[in-house]
Amino acid sequence: MKPGTCTGYDSPLGMSRRRFLDRFGMGLGSLALADLLRANERHSLGGALPTTHLPARAKRVIYLFQSGGPSQMDLFDHKPMLKKMHGRELPPEVRKGQRLTAMSGNQASLPLVSSPFKFSRHGESGTWMSDQLPHTSRIADEICVVKSLFTEAINHGPGVTMLQTGSQFPGRPSMGAWLSYGLGTENAELPSFVVLVTKNKGGQPLLTRLWGSGFLASRYQGVRFRSGKDPILYLNNPGGIDNSNRRRMLDRLKELHQAEFQNNSDPAIEERIAQYEMAFRMQTSIPEVTNLSGEPDYIFKEYGDDARKPGTFAANCLMARRLAERGVRFIQLYHPGWDQHGGLPKGLAGQCRETDQASAALVSDLKRRGLLEDTLVIWGGEFGRTNYCQGKLSSNFGRDHHPRCFSVWLAGGGIRGGTSYGETDPFCYNVAKDPVHVHDFHATILNLLGIDHEKMTFKYQGRNFRLTDVHGKVIRNIIA
Repeated sequence: MKPGTCTGYDSPLGMSRRRFLDRFGMGLGSLALADLLRANERHSLGGALPTTHLPARAKRVIYLFQSGGPSQMDLFDHKPMLKKMHGRELPPEVRKGQRLTAMSGNQASLPLVSSPFKFSRHGESGTWMSDQLPHTSRIADEICVVKSLFTEAINHGPGVTMLQTGSQFPGRPSMGAWLSYGLGTENAELPSFVVLVTKNKGGQPLLTRLWGSGFLASRYQGVRFRSGKDPILYLNNPGGIDNSNRRRMLDRLKELHQAEFQNNSDPAIEERIAQYEMAFRMQTSIPEVTNLSGEPDYIFKEYGDDARKPGTFAANCLMARRLAERGVRFIQLYHPGWDQHGGLPKGLAGQCRETDQASAALVSDLKRRGLLEDTLVIWGGEFGRTNYCQGKLSSNFGRDHHPRCFSVWLAGGGIRGGTSYGETDPFCYNVAKDPVHVHDFHATILNLLGIDHEKMTFKYQGRNFRLTDVHGKVIRNIIA
């Protein structure tokens, strides 16, 4: 893959490396740099290379991110032992001295609490699911539930950042940006990476860096679509400016940028030109793709009544299908509100009502249209919840953050449906079999898209970076 470039200021005069090369040797250094950049551009996965590293099973990803940390033992990981041990102390041999958050680490008692929900098996696969997921239960044979995912992050900021970028520390490119960089786009009229956030949910903050491009070029960052008449801010022409005037303005602006590029061969200038041109094309494509009024009634019935309300999770799932149809590479949905430190029985039930039907409908809809085969759908949050109660045990209990084990599900895009992978111990506290680190999770996603996670790198500040850092192995047993 193409190496990156440094734009840091290294000389005592504050001269950038690129400016130094531009002035050195009558500009020959700048010409050499520009030629190298063009050569590297030709060798990106979305460019001159005829194939990906590996045979690709998926072309695109729809990631239904459940921000806050859904409780795995109340949704997917059935634990009869907790019912037997309800109210008793978490055994020290189970905890093994592992750190707790400041919210429950000072509790004098850590009473185990069983799930208030009923579990049963579903589909030919017999996958265990909570009664709070009646719609997801119907697609049990389409999905693979990974029960042994784990992370080191114990708080939301680092946890979400880790799942989105492969690092707990801000500044790295998001997964969507990596895929845009590596695979390019299938539709020049739309962004290759789109972000949809459920409106009016509150909860943990979702910062724009979570879908940022980090040290990659800005064109790879996610573009957030909003509900309402202006899905993308500042996209429409100002008052009194029509498209012909806008086109002439962009043409003149492009000439000015190109003139500047002749004097200062900074790729950021070309990036800026490309962004302006994309914005102009989106003035036509965005109104069409975001207009759900042409969808038939049976589709709204399938996704749920909320699908008619812009900005809801259901409407965003329907939008995700429309974007997938049009070749968008990575579609990221965020649905906050899963952080139930208290009031879990009612709070989790409400979250499931908002997400269960639309999540299942998306998978079924994609399958009916022949898109599920090459679309990877992912559902899950940044970590799980504790098997013990936060605070005093009551019928309105809550659970604290738990990074040691949590559940996600995947469907389509080469995933072996109707399966469960990994196991947790009887207390749902530690991984007992087939652990899956976040780096392994990312390596597997890239593999399904035809990318060798060790080969898709970007050189920045003297080091080759990648989504999986220096770790990660592909989980072959969940691939069909």
